[in-house]
Amino acid sequence: MNKYREIGFKLTPQRLAILEYLDGNNNHPSADDIYRSVLKKFPTISFATVYATLTALKKRGKLAEISSDPYKRRYDPDTRKHSHLHCDACNRIFDIPIEYTIVFPESVRQNFYISHSHVECSGLCPSCKIHESK
Repeated sequence: MNKYREIGFKLTPQRLAILEYLDGNNNHPSADDIYRSVLKKFPTISFATVYATLTALKKRGKLAEISSDPYKRRYDPDTRKHSHLHCDACNRIFDIPIEYTIVFPESVRQNFYISHSHVECSGLCPSCKIHESK
């Protein structure tokens, strides 16, 4: 609980349940995934509460939003620099523990402040690749 105090917003039981769900979660859940999980413990929680909490965490740099899934936004509590692989068949997202450096043209660097960059690759995960080859 102490590690969540630095986030800077009121830690309600519902928000704590959301934070606990995200803690160490590497499945890159959607807001709906998080909502359905927390709903089991807090049947009166609203989707708006989950979404507002995710937005607040994102603004505070405690959560990354992943947009590689064309059907829904996904979230990553691992804010260390890394990239992602998106499986086109099963829609799972995998972490790539490699930090890429992208060199932008001088004209871009002079005119635009780049705060971060992110690489997302898509293809088939090992399980789907094996299944497709059969």
